[in-house]
Amino acid sequence: MGLFDRIRRVVSANLNDLVNKAEDPEKMLEQAILEMQEDLVQLRQGVAQAIAAQKRTEKQYNDAQNEINKWQRNAQLALQKGDENLARQALERKKTYSDTSTALKTSLDQQSTQVETLKRNLIQLESKISEAKTKKEMLKARITTAKAQEQLEGMVRGMNTNSAMAAFERMEEKVLMQEARAQSAAELAGADLESQFARLESSSDVDDELAALKASLAPASPPNQPQLPPQQQTTPSTNPTQSHEVVDAELESLRKQLDQM
Repeated sequence: MGLFDRIRRVVSANLNDLVNKAEDPEKMLEQAILEMQEDLVQLRQGVAQAIAAQKRTEKQYNDAQNEINKWQRNAQLALQKGDENLARQALERKKTYSDTSTALKTSLDQQSTQVETLKRNLIQLESKISEAKTKKEMLKARITTAKAQEQLEGMVRGMNTNSAMAAFERMEEKVLMQEARAQSAAELAGADLESQFARLESSSDVDDELAALKASLAPASPPNQPQLPPQQQTTPSTNPTQSHEVVDAELESLRKQLDQM
């Protein structure tokens, strides 16, 4: 393949591509209908001219027929008057009009056929134009729908859906972590409160057991002898048992005061 052939093909391909890109379907449809309507106008003019020519030929044919009839009557009249020479001239004139009439009849038949053909073509073109207008409206609607769909797809392609969904997932994860921290804090607060009450119950049990143990170890005092409180006893005692009893009594008194608080 020669260099010039390759260049020619490249140029042709680029020109075809430019033409295809420059073609607007809607405008092309409008232009096609305009051209068809121009053809319709020209065809109507052609039909009108053909009909006018047909009528003119038909008139000439009828005139020739009238002349034939007239010279036929003239020939008969001349013979009736005994003028054979005049009758011959009348018949010659009749023959001239007969030849003209024959030619006009042939032309008239051809023109009639042509007019009928043009009329059929006119009707077909009008039907095609009507059909083209209907198709044009349908194609315009389809073009509008296609453009809208193309724009919508372009918008969808332009949207950063993955980034948006990732942002939603991150926010959801943060909310879940915050809810988990709040739940953990509530559980820890409840556990601390329960542990405090458990310690109180445990210390109360120990105190009760200690008091019961001390009461079991303390000697019974005489029924009719009142026991003076430790601050009213003035005589010191050197007995260890009595010293323990005084301490226990004071401890018991303090414990009762705490219980009453």
